[in-house]
Parts: sequence; C-alpha cells; structure tokens
Amino acid sequence: MALSCAVLVKSADLLVKGLVKIAEYFRMTEFGIGFIVVALATSVPELFVGITSALEGKPSIALGNVIGANILDLTIVIGIAALLSRGIKVESPSIRMDTLYTFFITLLPLILMADKEISRMDGCILLIVFAFYMLNLFRQESRFRERLDSVSHRVFVRNLFVVLFALVLLFFSAKYVVKYASLVAEDLNIPPILVGLVLISLGTTLPELTFESRAVMRKHGYMALGDLLGSVAVNTTLVLGVTALISPIHADFLLFTTSAVFLVVVGFIFMTFVESEKFISWQEGVALILLYVLFLVVEMNIRILEVSQAV
Repeated sequence: MALSCAVLVKSADLLVKGLVKIAEYFRMTEFGIGFIVVALATSVPELFVGITSALEGKPSIALGNVIGANILDLTIVIGIAALLSRGIKVESPSIRMDTLYTFFITLLPLILMADKEISRMDGCILLIVFAFYMLNLFRQESRFRERLDSVSHRVFVRNLFVVLFALVLLFFSAKYVVKYASLVAEDLNIPPILVGLVLISLGTTLPELTFESRAVMRKHGYMALGDLLGSVAVNTTLVLGVTALISPIHADFLLFTTSAVFLVVVGFIFMTFVESEKFISWQEGVALILLYVLFLVVEMNIRILEVSQAV
C-alpha cells in the first residue's frame, strides 16, 4: 500500500505540474489556476480512489479518504504553508466569500449521512452542488488580472503527454491503493473508513501540500488558497458524488460522525481565522497543525473504545 501511495503521489505531482503549464499556455489568471485547474488536479487521486473503492464494493474507504483529506488540507497543509511564508494574506473579498461557501459545502456529508447512507440520489445532489460551485468560480475568474507568463507551444505539447501519462499512473496506483488498504483493514480488524481517514488521506493530500508550499514560497498566495478551498469543495462534492452514484456509501457511523463533526469544527475555525484578521498568521498555522494531532488522538481512542466494548 505504501508503494502504491508513493506512485499515486508522484503521478499526481506530474499531473499538477503538467496542467499548470497548460493553463499558463492559455494565459489563465493566478486565481483560475489555483481555484480551478490545480484544485481539480490535486483532487484526482481522491477521485480515482473513490471510483475504484466503489467498484470494489468498499465505498466507505472513499468516504474516509475525503473527510481525512479535507481535515488535512484545513490543518496540516495550510498550517505548514503559513509557517513557511510567515503568514498568508487574504485580502480579496471573493476569496473570503469562497471560504464561506467551502465551509457550508463541508456540512453536506454530515447532512446527507443523517439516514446512515449517502445514496445515489445524494450523489446527484452533490454533483449538482459541484456544478454550481464551478460555475461560480468561472464567473469570478474574470475579475482577477494576475496572470502568469505564457509558455511556448512546444512546452504545451510536451506537458500534454505528461498529463496523459500521469492519468494512467494515477488510475493503476489508485486501484492498488484500494486493494491493499482493504487487506490492511482486514488484517488489523479495523473499519475501512478508518484506513481512509488516516492512512490513504495522508498519501492523497501530499500533492496539495507540495503545491501550496511551492506557491507560498514564490509569493503566489492566491494560488495556495485557491488550491486549498477548491480541493476541499471538489473532494466533498465531485468525489463523493461520483462514488455514491457507483455504489451507495455506508460506514461505521460513530467514526463517520466524529470525523465529520471535527471537519466542520476545523472548517469553522479556519473561516474564523480568515474573516477576523484577513490574514492567517504562523501562530494560527501552528494551532491548525495541533488540531490535526487532536483529531488523530480522538479517532484512535474511539476505535480503542469500540474494540474494548466488543470484547
């Protein structure tokens, strides 16, 4: 599983780099590249894991992966980015509004899972929300003028082949990630959702961490925030929506509820940081990282409690 995750991460990194060059060729704005292109690209690992797990009859792995990845994005990923850049400015009203939209989107799984299932109908609702979210982003993209330098036609063609190669690698690596994650869950006698929450999410979130760290170091704060918010929204809507359409999602309800509530709390705290000072300081980055440590402690203790009660 570790080897499969490594290939998944490397192929996702290739995909992101290739798509950024293609976006630069078409002279997209910094906002558009971060919120649309990179956010979609860095969510492809979660999407392929979701599709594969649904086809294998274990969609709860995808649910755990999405929730775990979103929590990682809003804690570890943005926390490390804030530490590296000594703080991230959030001056644009559009980005602050998108933070609010993203927070409400994170509530959807908790609402839809109230009947202990994300059904195919729920999947359709998530995909409709995804379509409206993307439409709103395309409308906002024209308001931003910061554009990156264009690349040559030769670079465009070369990166087109890189993207196709990366997608093939992603497909096969996601297949084996799900296969061996299922075996790990069986061997350790733990629910598949927990494997997705803790293990797989660490692998599928590395592309976001890599991209956002590079972006803030190069003073492209909009791109980092765009990838963060876009990835959370795409994971919650597109990935879960497609997975549920293939196979309705059931999971350990206690683990799901605690992790989903924790995601909402983390999302609210992140939104508060953005709105209060229009700036995410490095101290707030440390606080977000510590929140993830708390999440791991809570989830592990819940599992220990379940095992002890079963015994």
